Amino acid sequence: MSTSQRILLVNGPNLNLLGTREPEVYGHHTLADIETLVGETAAELGLEVRSVQSNHEGVLIDAIHAARDDCAGVVINPGAFTHTSIALRDALLAVELPVVEVHLSNVHRREPFRHHSYVSDIAEVVVVGAGIDGYAFGVRQLGRVLA
Repeated sequence: MSTSQRILLVNGPNLNLLGTREPEVYGHHTLADIETLVGETAAELGLEVRSVQSNHEGVLIDAIHAARDDCAGVVINPGAFTHTSIALRDALLAVELPVVEVHLSNVHRREPFRHHSYVSDIAEVVVVGAGIDGYAFGVRQLGRVLA
């Protein structure tokens, strides 16, 4: 694996509110905490990270499209778009990069509409319910795929 490889970290809607939004479900860590953890984990593997968070689907799609030119893979928590966005799925398929899907909570123990993901079946790895540690695990698994 090249030391200049970059991965894209994508966080979807409402994840900018982590730390204050439903801490009983999502924990007390902030998005900044996640970005720091992902950056540190990636650095251990010789990877760089570009991060994007948006509440707007098109912004996330544009970031994924841009990753095609300079990223080796994607770690994504699509948030609510997990269950609704065929467009996000199509963007991930179009760029032909390995994908790791991460969710802080165990979506399978939550409302039935959260049980379906438009991303899981195209992801190399899916991590649910591990809290912030799921992101570090996801980065390590993406590093394994890229090796």
